[in-house]
Amino acid sequence: MTKAPRLTRLELQLMDILWALGRGAVREVQEAIPEKKRPAYTTVQTILNRLEEKGVVRKVRKIGNAWIFEPAVNRKRTHERLIDDLLDLLGGSATPLVSHLVESGKLTLDDIKEIEEQLREKE
Repeated sequence: MTKAPRLTRLELQLMDILWALGRGAVREVQEAIPEKKRPAYTTVQTILNRLEEKGVVRKVRKIGNAWIFEPAVNRKRTHERLIDDLLDLLGGSATPLVSHLVESGKLTLDDIKEIEEQLREKE
């Protein structure tokens, strides 16, 4: 399995929108971004074209002058790449990440129970 390409924060934001929509035109993707943070139409268009070059989205059809884009990779694979990159930055150890999640309250006992179950299933 090849790794998903690295994505910028804005690219990830657009991917989250496409994953939620299933597919959409540039205008639909742009308008799904909160107005305060909404980039220009041409910026969204450029990013979607860049994502297509990376193989992360694909054009599925054209309606008038508007291309309809859909994700070409799934969210899980993309998130796995981000987590792998983060772990590489941490020297390969998950301990600093897990410690931070515990200290910040973002990791619950229910999360830990679910993780334990996953570990048991892997053994």
